[in-house]
Amino acid sequence: MKNKIVAGAVLLAGIAVAERPNIVWIFSDDHSYQTIGAYGGRLKDLNLSPNLDKIAAEGMRFDRAYVGNSICAPSRATLLTGKHSHMNGKLDNVDPFNHDQQQFQKILQKNGYQTVMIGKIHLYGKMQGFDYWEVLPGQGNYDDPVFITEQGKTTYPGRYVTDVITERALSWLENDRDQEKPFMLMIHHKAPHRNWIPAAEDMERYEDIEIPEPDNLFDDYSTRGAAAHGQAMEIDRHLIVGHDLKINDKEWYGDPKKSSWSKHYFEDPRFAKRSAAFNANPPTGKDLVKWKYQTYMKDYLRCTWAVDESIGEVVEALDKLGLSDNTIVMYSSDQGFYMGEHGWFDKRFMYEESFRTPFIAKWPGKIKPGSVNTDLVQNIDFAETFLDLAGATIPDDMQGKSLVPLLQGETPKDWRDALYYHYYEYPGPHGVRRHEGVFDGRWKLIRFYGKNVPDGEEWELFDLKNDPTEMNNIYANPESKAQIEAMKKKLERLKAQYEVPEDTAGAEAAK
Repeated sequence: MKNKIVAGAVLLAGIAVAERPNIVWIFSDDHSYQTIGAYGGRLKDLNLSPNLDKIAAEGMRFDRAYVGNSICAPSRATLLTGKHSHMNGKLDNVDPFNHDQQQFQKILQKNGYQTVMIGKIHLYGKMQGFDYWEVLPGQGNYDDPVFITEQGKTTYPGRYVTDVITERALSWLENDRDQEKPFMLMIHHKAPHRNWIPAAEDMERYEDIEIPEPDNLFDDYSTRGAAAHGQAMEIDRHLIVGHDLKINDKEWYGDPKKSSWSKHYFEDPRFAKRSAAFNANPPTGKDLVKWKYQTYMKDYLRCTWAVDESIGEVVEALDKLGLSDNTIVMYSSDQGFYMGEHGWFDKRFMYEESFRTPFIAKWPGKIKPGSVNTDLVQNIDFAETFLDLAGATIPDDMQGKSLVPLLQGETPKDWRDALYYHYYEYPGPHGVRRHEGVFDGRWKLIRFYGKNVPDGEEWELFDLKNDPTEMNNIYANPESKAQIEAMKKKLERLKAQYEVPEDTAGAEAAK
């Protein structure tokens, strides 16, 4: 336990309780690092995220931030508990979440912090440990959103969800906080979750540009196993022209005037023009895939644009209220997302675009502007970081490490050399097989398991130094033998360290 609290003790030594930093945590749903300008890549010239880019320029960008289970609700359970899914009990989106268990915000409250949660949490049941909470039920709606509080439900007719979340957060910040206490304000956006409905004022953004395609948009998975071949998340076969891309036409839904989608899309001015153009000359074959990719990407980017605008409003409010100097602002997402890489949308796999998540932070006077961290960071670390910032003791059973030393440009000598990953939701949406794996910053070893995997178990090995897009599984190569043995030892070490029960990965769970 000694190592877990020393960072905060050093950082806050001699600082009065009243000067402990405020924490603003901004979280989105399915926001890929590929669509944030500060991370570069093929989309870097599209002016995607000016406010996030500014935070990165004034603070730190983490280039190796990852999740332990790339799916929404389990990721959020990890955020609150500082524990992997098998320890907090939230393995998938279906299992209930035990709100009675230890969570970081409960500890912050006991240490004099105001705690507030506004937006999407995707954990059913009454929130605990928050002085104020106003959350979306389940996935929530983009339009006419409903929010739940201690007092009941409130609907915001005619409003867009990102705008409402921003307004509610700023209202608390400006009118309701106790100015004598430090605070933890969590602003959780629904966007850019499927099915990517933009605000009306953003519908023309990116309309006349061609979004660059990934080189592996038409990946054939030639070196990969049953899991990659058997998924159901291809832009080609699984991105729905009606539901996802908002086209209402006879081929897909019958008579548009009688369709259940008519109210939402055929008569919606945001999408009526799109439907008319598609119906007049529907593409086929690879042209249809390319059209789907362009349409999907543009709606997605329109949604993230609204999130970026929200971030700008929050930072501006902190400045106006004189809070910026003693506030750390952090931004992340519940996991990564595929932007056409491997021909996919969605997440779930341990492949890089899903496994990796954006993480950016600024803290005036503490974080060096324009700094970049390349240490292995995981979402089990966030709860510990919040507690460390508050000078609170980190419980022994939390499984991550405080990121405070990294934020200050110092990597502890005992920092981790590998990450553990485990995805459980199969059978389930998108058909991604259960798998676990280990990643050391270069080598990634993945074990797929279950009845729908040949012989019940299938392995993949990738060398990200020489194969950053993970196109070449080299597990079967004879020259990989020594590396496989080394990585399997790391996997077993991490499973022992994190107390992964055998039955979690065994026959009982291998559906």
